[in-house]
Amino acid sequence: MPLCRWFQIELARDVGYAAARFGHVMFPENVYEPALECAELLLEGVAWERGWASRTFFSDNGSTAIEVALKMAFRKFSLDHGIVLDSTEANTTAKFPEVKVLALKGSYHGDTLGAMEAQAPSSYTGFLQQPWYTGRGLFLDPPTTFMRDGIWKLSLPKGVQSEKLKQEDLTFQSRGEIFSKDRDCSSLAGSYSSFISQQLSAHSGLTGFGHIGALIIEPVVLGSGGMLMIDPLFQRVLVNECRSRKIPVIFDEVFTGFWRLGAESASELLCCQPDIACFAKLMTGGIIPLAATLATDAVFNVFTGDSKLKALLHGHSYTAHAMGCTAATKSIKWFKDPQRNSNLVSEGRLLRELWDAELVCQISSHPSVQRVVALGTLFALELQAEGSNAGYGSLYARSLLQKLREDGVYTRPLGNVIYLMCGP
Repeated sequence: MPLCRWFQIELARDVGYAAARFGHVMFPENVYEPALECAELLLEGVAWERGWASRTFFSDNGSTAIEVALKMAFRKFSLDHGIVLDSTEANTTAKFPEVKVLALKGSYHGDTLGAMEAQAPSSYTGFLQQPWYTGRGLFLDPPTTFMRDGIWKLSLPKGVQSEKLKQEDLTFQSRGEIFSKDRDCSSLAGSYSSFISQQLSAHSGLTGFGHIGALIIEPVVLGSGGMLMIDPLFQRVLVNECRSRKIPVIFDEVFTGFWRLGAESASELLCCQPDIACFAKLMTGGIIPLAATLATDAVFNVFTGDSKLKALLHGHSYTAHAMGCTAATKSIKWFKDPQRNSNLVSEGRLLRELWDAELVCQISSHPSVQRVVALGTLFALELQAEGSNAGYGSLYARSLLQKLREDGVYTRPLGNVIYLMCGP
């Protein structure tokens, strides 16, 4: 029997035991084994450089995990910058400056109202989908990287383009070069820093704009926005620029976390850590919903005090439910066990290449293909398309999807973007 089938059987068995053993436990003022073990595994695992995170806040899905993260970040920013001085002041009817996010165009952080406010206008935020949407943030156009004609290339937004940049700054012989820390000293890194600094400075002085109170990014790959691979150097510089301004950093790893991109956490690929990070999806092996928001001690401490009103007053009846925590514990252990997961390499820190390199190169050279991204468990391609055939609402890929289904491959398109994901 295939190992993945054994995993499904063991996962179902353990979740069934948790349902019979615990049922429902109200988590406030209580703690029990499944939640405690799951929290410990999260802090020892996806918080890959052990020590960056020390606290776990459980919720029910990825979008809610983002809502929690925004509350954490805005509180931290408000106290660090003297906007709110104590819990009494924070809970009066007095008016406070508006806090907004710094985020990337093409990002997606969930369907709940607050999460949607933290993303740029898109197909998901129009009046038919979210009539209350205003877009509370500064949204930067990011540089993207992809394979085309067998070569990894970099596409820069207008604000970053410069005559000083050389061709070698825009093409790479391998994907590994894109993630190299050696690029931190390149002229492109300086261009990124200048662009981000100018954008932040320009908007911080605008009347009525408010404050940038948090940076929120999907590390490395923007999922629902079209499987766009962002230049990791750009995101690393972005994090550093925000750190220098005491702007809390949120990593939305709901899609990218738990080996999706070849590492347990995408922060390992970026070589930098957030203040807050959100996880869901693969966390439970796909059997039941659960999410977690991880945070540093510094973030946790802004919610402590004598008054209950200073606490993070956010919760769910099913917070840290036993079945979800049991499923997450089983999945996390299974994914990182080299005796069971033969895809692990580099002492269990990375996955082996799961996609045939020659085939990926061939597909990227096809005249009907605009770009290809292959990383970890993800393979995505964008079909050449124009006008109404491009974008999320496009049906351009329908004939190709039908062909794939005839071969037993079932995939969901993002307009003219087709993606496949395998298990880690």
